[in-house]
Amino acid sequence: MANASQTIPHSIDDEMRASYVAYAMSVIVGRAIPDARDGLKPVHRRVLYSMHEQGIRAGSAPKKSARVVGDVLGKYHPHGDASVYDALVRMAQDFAMRYPLIDGQGNFGSVDGDPAAAMRYTECRLSKISTDILADIDKETVDWRPNYDDAELEPSVLPSRIPNLLVNGSAGIAVGMATNIPPHNLREIVDATIRVIRFPEITIDELMANDDANGFLGVKGPDFPTRGFIYGTSGIRQAFLTGRGRVVMRARAEIEPMPGKNDREMIVVTEIPYQVNKAELLKKIAELVREKKIEGISDLRDESDRDGMRVVIELKRDAPGQIVLNQLYQQTQLQSTFGVNCLAIVHGQPQVLNLKSAIQIFISHRREVVTRRTRFDLRKAKEQRELVEGLGMATTEVDLVVRTIRESRDQDEARDRLMKLPLKGLEEFVRRAGRPENEITAAKARGDYFLSERQAKAILEMRLARLTGLEREKLAGEYGELSDLIAKLEAILGSEALLLDVIVDELKEVREKHGDDRRTEIVAAEGDISIEDLIANEPMAVTVTHGGYLKRVPLTEYRAQGRGGKGTRAAELREEDFVAQLFVANAHADLLFLSDKGKAYAKKVYEIPVASRASRGRHVNNMLAVDPQGERIAAIVPVEKFDEEHFLLTCTRGGTVKRTALSAYANMRSSGIIGVQIEDGDQLLAARIVDVKSEVLIGTAKGMSIRFQVEDVRPMGRDTRGVRGIDLREGDRVIGMDVIDDESKQVLAISANGYGKRTPLKDAEGNSTWRMQNRGGLGIIAMETSERNGELVALRVVSPDDQVMVITNGGQIIRTHVHQIREAGRNTQGVRIIRVSGDERVVDVERLAEPEEGEPAPLPELGESMPPPGDEGPGEDA
Repeated sequence: MANASQTIPHSIDDEMRASYVAYAMSVIVGRAIPDARDGLKPVHRRVLYSMHEQGIRAGSAPKKSARVVGDVLGKYHPHGDASVYDALVRMAQDFAMRYPLIDGQGNFGSVDGDPAAAMRYTECRLSKISTDILADIDKETVDWRPNYDDAELEPSVLPSRIPNLLVNGSAGIAVGMATNIPPHNLREIVDATIRVIRFPEITIDELMANDDANGFLGVKGPDFPTRGFIYGTSGIRQAFLTGRGRVVMRARAEIEPMPGKNDREMIVVTEIPYQVNKAELLKKIAELVREKKIEGISDLRDESDRDGMRVVIELKRDAPGQIVLNQLYQQTQLQSTFGVNCLAIVHGQPQVLNLKSAIQIFISHRREVVTRRTRFDLRKAKEQRELVEGLGMATTEVDLVVRTIRESRDQDEARDRLMKLPLKGLEEFVRRAGRPENEITAAKARGDYFLSERQAKAILEMRLARLTGLEREKLAGEYGELSDLIAKLEAILGSEALLLDVIVDELKEVREKHGDDRRTEIVAAEGDISIEDLIANEPMAVTVTHGGYLKRVPLTEYRAQGRGGKGTRAAELREEDFVAQLFVANAHADLLFLSDKGKAYAKKVYEIPVASRASRGRHVNNMLAVDPQGERIAAIVPVEKFDEEHFLLTCTRGGTVKRTALSAYANMRSSGIIGVQIEDGDQLLAARIVDVKSEVLIGTAKGMSIRFQVEDVRPMGRDTRGVRGIDLREGDRVIGMDVIDDESKQVLAISANGYGKRTPLKDAEGNSTWRMQNRGGLGIIAMETSERNGELVALRVVSPDDQVMVITNGGQIIRTHVHQIREAGRNTQGVRIIRVSGDERVVDVERLAEPEEGEPAPLPELGESMPPPGDEGPGEDA
């Protein structure tokens, strides 16, 4: 025999593991996770059963909540009273439960997060829908188990005619797992349950679809008690297919004109997402406004009352309502996500359920409940028919029965003597009951009828009034009804189809009694808010410097000054840099960047950094994923819309041109895409947006030029090389491409040694100086490239009022008006523009987008650029 003080070694690891697993399973099964059959956690089940047991049912007088909590604590749930009362309160809140299971009277909290009053002040009773959750619980339909002290029995699950797991949902955190099941519309779930019963092989996609032919609604998605919107169906479908998904919820908010102030708007919120605390939501909005993270809001107030929710957000005069609303959606719980995790207890184990499996488990539960109830009703019907049959036999031979009782000494002897009497008339009683001929024949075949002990006792306890003729007829009628009921119940137990019909009929009855319309509207479009939705689509002035710096400035900063005033500088730049492009585009427009290697990149205008007029901005290489080893941006083109009517015309130094529809560049990756296929040794030089009526002018280093129609270049895809634009002689290369949009303009030609000229597109007699040719030819002379002039550096289509900057490789820059450069014919050498010495050469010429200080500062119209973007991108220094 072991010593009482003997120590038995035991591994602490094993003990901790076993204890923790036992604790975890206790929490999972006994507290935090609902049962898949009735959708209830133990505490909710105990509250409902306790109220049913006490008779606090729908239609009865409500009782104090403290009475219910005390009964639950004393009999079934040995935990804190707060946990029981909190569960009771939640089942009574119409903003927490889609179909409240308790009818509460008093303060049961609010959507603002206000707590319920103490349980000594509130009253409650079961709601009507709870009647169907507890229906038939007294008919041996469910298993019972001892309570915590073995003094009482409690149901292990409720019979529930309602698919409550999906209808009301559930939420709970256990050990190592959690559940979060959204509520759904009862009509939709009941219809889906009937469809699974009728068509067991049905798919989840078919459960979600309407079936008008059979009158089924289809499960659209969660249906929240606080209404609102669900954005997107992909999360719903994923949750239905796998049991897990993300559902985007959004408040219902309308932008309305402010009464009495037509120039101002207000946002009115009437519905909020499920489980959002309205008071905390308003507090968050006020905090964002105070921290200036959301601008444009002037006032915020809550006008909610007993008639419904109404939150008013007043906007400032110039605030765009939709932009402010989108910012609220992104930064507050006006838009939130419900993470679906349909975890429930199945056969004592936690299991993630999809839509169909959850419905199938409920159907299996109802099949068992209806089967056990039918067996119970059949047993009771047979027992009652036995008694009625015995009383009926007693009324057919009243004299014999009365004499036998009178001759007996006591009740026991009377009972025994009655059980031995061979009574006649069973055939007559069955005939009087109106039973079918086969039953009458069977009764006749039995002959004498002997009473059972139960029948004999019933006869001894029978009142003399039941011996009258009218009572005999009543007994016969009751016998017939019981016989019909027994036949029906036996048929149900003997046929799976009849059993399922009973379940379907009860589901239809539930749908008619408790069903209602959807509250939450599902919007098919995705509800994700992009950055673009948060930014007003207002005009922006975008500047690009010769050195490759970009910035955007709201156009209002430029328009604040009159056109005839002194003017304003676009940027304070380094001495060697200047503004090469200035164009106006909406904030949502795109900027298309093309590198000399043919790659295309895109940025939204709003992605260009906002800067003051004095700032130079940010360098283009820091904004794009360009290859730092030798790739540079050759052209920047503003694009309002990637459509089929406009084209991107590109030109390389090797004379290759290509026309591609802008729509081909619509889907851009952050790492860029192939914009033009460039041959080895070639470089992209320029890009322009054109249409089929545009005309193109290309110039070469050897002084040649060609003018042709854009329609001569057939449209091609992005990943192609293009066609020959000009035929280059050996050693020649293209130095520029421009678009001719006005015959009154002139062509500016400047050479490497600093000489230049301007030549009108038409002479004094109106004849064209640059005749139209077919693309691919040698072209005509644009400027004499002698030893004095050097190579041609730039060929630009300009207006006399334009200004140009001439840049040398020695860092010299000269700024001049075009009208100050002498006019000359094509086949001439021009005049000196800038003096160069030694090995210094002119390397670039840019039209100046910014006027001189002191001159008016007109801006181009929206979508135009000044000058139009050609090869005026960053120069060699970029």
